[in-house]
Amino acid sequence: MNATRAVRATRTTGATGATRLAGYAAVGAPALMALYGGIRLVPGSRQPGLGWTAGHTAMFAGLLLFVPVLLALRGLLAPRGTAVGRRAANAALGTALAGLLASLVQIGIDLYVGLASATKEEQSRLFGRIQDVPGVLPAVYRVGPLLFYVGLLALLVAASVGASRTLRWWSPVLMLVGTVASAADLAFIPLAAACYLGALAPLTRPATALRPAVA
Repeated sequence: MNATRAVRATRTTGATGATRLAGYAAVGAPALMALYGGIRLVPGSRQPGLGWTAGHTAMFAGLLLFVPVLLALRGLLAPRGTAVGRRAANAALGTALAGLLASLVQIGIDLYVGLASATKEEQSRLFGRIQDVPGVLPAVYRVGPLLFYVGLLALLVAASVGASRTLRWWSPVLMLVGTVASAADLAFIPLAAACYLGALAPLTRPATALRPAVA
């Protein structure tokens, strides 16, 4: 009996810790995105130097924080759902993580190029050499990163529909608005970050306030 209680207590503690981490990440990820977007608007930050390095480091850290966010969103979809629903939710999570990996590689390349180049011209030449490698442009720049937004949006939609929804309709809507805004013009990244913060705000609530949705 004592062993059973200990196991339950450990699981509860672990779940609480993961929920707390997701709550912090739901705020930290958009905040770091906004920092990157703000730095990017500073003159001189789009060429090798402190601004380039600081901005892309912030963005890299912000993307990493989306990992616990994605896992938390998948956790909102209860395992007691249908097999098809579980597979769909896992596919959405896998799609988002694959896209997130591509985005991290892209930002990693940007950081490397910025650190390895002394001038804007060198930066452009190095970018050209890297992007000329077969498969790099579609995998890391054009298609790969889009999977992150597709998977994230799918998880938000799944958790905001049905009688047992845990999120409100505006979560996926805000995420979509922010994504479209940043895709239209990178100058809108701070606006997109604000939309993401609003969309993910429910994850900052205690776990008891979030009822698992059936997936």
